[in-house]
Amino acid sequence: MDIKQLKFLVALDEARHFGQAASLCHITQPTLSMRLRSLEQELGLSLVDRGQRFEGFTPEGKRILAWARTLLAAHDGLQAEASACRGQLVGTLRLGVVPLCGFNPMRLISIFTAKYPHLRFQLFALSSEQILERLSSNQLELGLSYLTSLDRTHFTSLELAETRMGLLYDDRYFTFETTELGWEALVRLPLGLLSGGMHFRQSIDHGFRSRGLAVSPLLETDAVHILLQSVQAGLFCAVIPLNSGLEGHHQHLRLVTIEDAQTLAPLGLILRRTAPRSALGDACFAEAQALLGRSQIP
Repeated sequence: MDIKQLKFLVALDEARHFGQAASLCHITQPTLSMRLRSLEQELGLSLVDRGQRFEGFTPEGKRILAWARTLLAAHDGLQAEASACRGQLVGTLRLGVVPLCGFNPMRLISIFTAKYPHLRFQLFALSSEQILERLSSNQLELGLSYLTSLDRTHFTSLELAETRMGLLYDDRYFTFETTELGWEALVRLPLGLLSGGMHFRQSIDHGFRSRGLAVSPLLETDAVHILLQSVQAGLFCAVIPLNSGLEGHHQHLRLVTIEDAQTLAPLGLILRRTAPRSALGDACFAEAQALLGRSQIP
């Protein structure tokens, strides 16, 4: 058994397709299949359900896959730790970010690159639940998410901001003669919102319900770029965080504050507490805490 076999197994889980997994690993599909069969023979287990195409993992394969991820995370952590001992920090930091995040993730990237110029980054748009799942399985080093019912035995966090809300609109199609809008005014507007079930949308719905108002958005989507496109086309207005920086994406986009509007939970940077934990995650979490002037939540 070697590290590459484990990487091939994880790549197959991510791609859910033999050919695409092989492409991710820069090898041929026959080589991928051969190496995975070799792993199965060594373990004495069938890991993959095979038919005409990839059909999933066997129950045993799912258990082995979880260990493979842990071993790969430990391997990456070892490499990062060795680099840190040499006075460097290198590797790829994987950061999960909730859609319509009220803290610009580029601020974090700027902090990390200033301290560790050799780092690379992978950013993933995920729900709060997906971020915690991937932190738990070592698929992420850090998460930028809402601190709702966080299990403090498994995660530590750094509160970054209270997320206040505003209305994003295109001034070629809409005009508001005020610097702050009430919730009652929003009901009369054509709205585009994040899909139901997402934390930011839940906070919006709570804002309406707590005032006895009902909202029927004309557009719902889980893709932030679709919200932006719809606003720029003059079709809808969108409720977004005040500090997301999205209004800067187009010269005609404007943002007006919504009265007494904030998310149900604060936003924070989340780090897995339990071992094995990435040296990259530890170092970047500590740097964010030092420079952003917030206290760590135990």
